[in-house]
This record gives sequence, structure tokens and C-alpha cells, in this order.
Amino acid sequence: MRIFLVGFMGAGKSTLGRELAPLMNMQFVDLDQEIEARAGKGIPAIFAAEGEAHFRDLEKQMLHEVIEKDNIIVACGGGTPCYFDNMDVMNKSGVTLYIKMSTDALTERLQQDGSRPLINDLNNGELWQWIHNTLEDRETFYLQAQYKVKGKGLKASELAEFVRLFVLGEKAEA
Repeated sequence: MRIFLVGFMGAGKSTLGRELAPLMNMQFVDLDQEIEARAGKGIPAIFAAEGEAHFRDLEKQMLHEVIEKDNIIVACGGGTPCYFDNMDVMNKSGVTLYIKMSTDALTERLQQDGSRPLINDLNNGELWQWIHNTLEDRETFYLQAQYKVKGKGLKASELAEFVRLFVLGEKAEA
């Protein structure tokens, strides 16, 4: 089984994936970390040196590699579903869950994060507007996920229970 966590940057995909994997007895893969390990540098450095198009090529390549594994939970980058045929590939290769959050909640989380190359130079008003516009564009792809869950306040234990009950179709334990 493969579970792909998709959603906007800052939605908690990596945090939830790391916590969910042991609860589900699965391996966790953070797609962005895999790309950084392969490239030998961080995503901001990849964007600065080679540009976003090169990063998106690396992202697609890494996605196709992790799809070869089984029993994994993959935290995808925020843009992963929006490029090439990535969302279609994920839907055909496993279970996709969209961790949905509002523009306000995402802005609150991302205001303090200096590690995101697409937003590093934005002030708070610009950040809110960028998130709003980008989320509006990307949500078309995110909504193609097989399952949607609200991300604000979501705990890994709740997500694990959701996956167990609805995705795997198992009965709840007493």
C-alpha cells in the first residue's frame, strides 16, 4: 500500500506523515528530503541555482522512484500534484489524501518559516495574497485526491484512525 499526503506547503504533510507511519506500521518518505539528498543541496539552493523547472523535473523523477516502493507514506511537496501527470500517477499507484487548510491558517503557519523559496521575500499581506491565489490555482489538483481531511488541529492518531476506517475499510477497535 502507498499513501500520498498532498496539500499546500505548511499544511502538515511531513509532520503528520512522520507520526502516522509508525501507527500504520509503514515507512515514511518526505519527497522534498529525498530530492535534497539526491541533489546534495537544499531546495532553496536548487531553486536559486537551477530554477523551479529543474526542481519540478527532479520532483517528478523522485516521485516515480518512491512509487516503486510498497508499504510507504509519502509527504509530497505542495506543488507535486500540480505538475506533469503527478496527481494521476499517485491516484493510480495508491491512496491520496488532501490535507486541506484555509488561507488564514496557512498564512499563520508560514509567516515564521524562512525555508520556503517561493515565499521568503513576501511580507505578511503579500504572503496572504500569494497563498490565496496559489491555493486557488492548486486546489483543482488537490481536490482530485481520493480523500479530503481538514488539516487544522488534525492529529496523527486521528488521521491514522481515518485511514484505517475509511481507506482500509477496517472496523474500529473497541
